[in-house]
Amino acid sequence: MGDMTESNGATTESVPEWERRFRAPRVSLPDWAQDAPDRSLFVSNATGTYELYTWDRSTGEQRRITDRPNGTTDGVLTPDGEAVWWFSDTDGDEFGVWMRRPFGAGSEEDVDEPAAPGLDPSYPAGLAIGRDGTAVIGRSTDEDGSTVHVVRPGQAPVEIYRHRESAGVGDLSYDGTLIALEHTEHGDAMHSALRVVRPDGSTVAELDDTEGGTKELGLSVLGFAPVAGDPRLLVGHQRRGRWEPMIWDPVAGTETDLSIELPGDVGAEWYADGSALLVEHDFEARSELWRYAPAAAGGTLARVETPAGSVSGATARPDGTVEYLWSSAAEPPVVRSTTGAVVLDPPGAKAPASVPVEDVWVDGPGGRVHALVQRPATGEGPFPTVFEIHGGPTWHDSDAFAAGPAAWVDHGYAVVRVNYRGSTGYGRAWTDALKHRVGLIELEDIAAVRGWAVESGLADPAKLVLAGGSWGGYLTLLGLGTQPDAWAVGLAAVPVADYVTAYHDEMEALKAMDRTLLGGTPEEVPERFEASSPLTYVDAVRAPVYISAGVNDPRCPIQQVENYVDRLKGRDAVHEVYRYDAGHGSLVVEERIKQVRLELDFARRHLGGPDEGA
Repeated sequence: MGDMTESNGATTESVPEWERRFRAPRVSLPDWAQDAPDRSLFVSNATGTYELYTWDRSTGEQRRITDRPNGTTDGVLTPDGEAVWWFSDTDGDEFGVWMRRPFGAGSEEDVDEPAAPGLDPSYPAGLAIGRDGTAVIGRSTDEDGSTVHVVRPGQAPVEIYRHRESAGVGDLSYDGTLIALEHTEHGDAMHSALRVVRPDGSTVAELDDTEGGTKELGLSVLGFAPVAGDPRLLVGHQRRGRWEPMIWDPVAGTETDLSIELPGDVGAEWYADGSALLVEHDFEARSELWRYAPAAAGGTLARVETPAGSVSGATARPDGTVEYLWSSAAEPPVVRSTTGAVVLDPPGAKAPASVPVEDVWVDGPGGRVHALVQRPATGEGPFPTVFEIHGGPTWHDSDAFAAGPAAWVDHGYAVVRVNYRGSTGYGRAWTDALKHRVGLIELEDIAAVRGWAVESGLADPAKLVLAGGSWGGYLTLLGLGTQPDAWAVGLAAVPVADYVTAYHDEMEALKAMDRTLLGGTPEEVPERFEASSPLTYVDAVRAPVYISAGVNDPRCPIQQVENYVDRLKGRDAVHEVYRYDAGHGSLVVEERIKQVRLELDFARRHLGGPDEGA
């Protein structure tokens, strides 16, 4: 490719591969307008910050439509494709309002206007836009809890729902006469119930698998049928111990079970004409696509061919082709089509490949634990090893491309990622095991995999790094205090550090989740919050600790991090803190590279290893 130049003036030949993975232009799976499918919306980091872009497929024209210092990722196309709604917060604090911009306007044009005048700033809780311009907006604030408002063009917003517990907008029917809401009025924030209402707020039907909170089964809205006059709603349920779809007609009061006999979790969305479902199947850290035709006798299931790895999003176009965003741990992400074409290929240098993952299964106290392992391509173990712990906790690591773990591998570290109890993708019982002994349960599984890593010869027991962001950052700090002999270095990004203060300062939806996980508030179950808080064990921490935190973070607020840091300072514990002006992570590529560089350098100084620039 010749002398390709990075945005900072350096040539690609002089830039380490790990940095090039972060800087390589990426795109999300393009969304498309229901009634104007040639008009699409996607997210890209092409300018160095993740922003929203429109794409007119009929002309090939692409326009960046947002340009903000801390980036923008939340946007929705109107059904006619004439406008984009995008969420405007302040410096990543996730608290703001929806703005509207014409589809054809570029970021340099000052044409944005409030999409819902009369609604004060809030945390977003779902958005659905109808064909007549009506919008259904979910909101969350500390003062009001959850509210839902109907906004018609030129009219003041009308509130149709309010409750203290978390709730949000799931979808709006094709003709705009039905609204699907997910709510947790029963008090279990991990298992939602469904309610279908009319635009005036009157209830059409209820679906609640929790039986008033006495049963731990959740439901989710997957989408109304995309056909005029069809009130059927595709719903995710957990009645057979995993996530899988069914069809619910809230008007007729009927439920149609779908016989999709695949192991693992199954999700789905409608094909554009409503004749079939595009099924996404997640099993043991990989995913694949299928086409399911429920109208046929017993239903027919046909494989949609994708490479081995992970599909992180898929959509069926009106012509029946499927577009999907695919990657593996070794190969960077690409948007592909079932026609064989690359759908959206951003210009610029491509991300260098990394090494594939190996699957490891370890017997743990709650069952077999699945871990994904990457080891350096050269040299033999034992290696210095990073346990990179995923966030969530209701999430899971998969065989997907990740620039962070690849950077550690480039520097000679093995990387282990553990899908501990609480992770998704291994059945309802595995996810729901995370109750009351929060944090301690996950660390039991991590400890079991740590034991395997040392005994197998993969990991050098004197050079073990516990690391993670968000919930992974929380588990890092908790692990350093409860397993002080196990870890040589800790790297915690945007963590929960002081659980009680975090609870009182965090956004309302997360308060509800914490009440579910721990069984009440800090005042109601103080012993559980104490047992699960890293602050409780801070005086036992012996490993050097590196913490990074966003000063505008609404999920893991800054004050509770400062409380933990003050305790480290008070006993002269080895630690460093990096604070940055953003929220729960950064959407700026150079900022993310800076943070990884600081982590690599911290580990090098305390463990020994290659110099920066490897």
